[in-house]
Amino acid sequence: MDSDLPLDPFPALAAARPDLAAADGRAAILARLRERIVAFAASRYAGSQAEDLAQEVLVLIHTKYGHLEHLEDLLPLAFQILRFKLAAARRKAARRGEFDAVDVEVFPPASDAPDPAAVLERKELLARLLGGIGRMGERCRELFRLKLQGHSFLEIQGLMGAGSLNTIYTWDHRCRKQLLESLGGSWDGSGGRGTP
Repeated sequence: MDSDLPLDPFPALAAARPDLAAADGRAAILARLRERIVAFAASRYAGSQAEDLAQEVLVLIHTKYGHLEHLEDLLPLAFQILRFKLAAARRKAARRGEFDAVDVEVFPPASDAPDPAAVLERKELLARLLGGIGRMGERCRELFRLKLQGHSFLEIQGLMGAGSLNTIYTWDHRCRKQLLESLGGSWDGSGGRGTP
């Protein structure tokens, strides 16, 4: 190597324009700072997000803290800003549900269509209930019809001409008990006692 070549190829330019030399020094500091920020963010967060976070930190340092020029001043400030940005990114991901998201290929979304087994069970139960109600007396069929239309017990009392509200409660209890017995003692067909 030639030892007579100067380290700075343009010493006259650096002497004439000290602002360019300072800008070049700040750019070198920011480049080194960027490497450290990306490495720290990548160790704490996803790699692709690390680049974006580093860019946001550097933009903030450039716009709000342009008066700082030394690495000793910029390094703690950059990492404090980065920690705030990391916390904000985590909160945003948690709000969006990105941490507990599942792969659609592995767990396909639930269909809006009813389960065929549940539809069949419901049809069978409905057929059993209609058959049981068909075998009941006129008063019980009328009581169930009015209840299914959405009438309250007080309204049913007036429509059926009962003397008191307790009479309707008693009829309802007896009719449900009779229906349960006609279904074999269980609402779901399993043979055990069930609730109406």
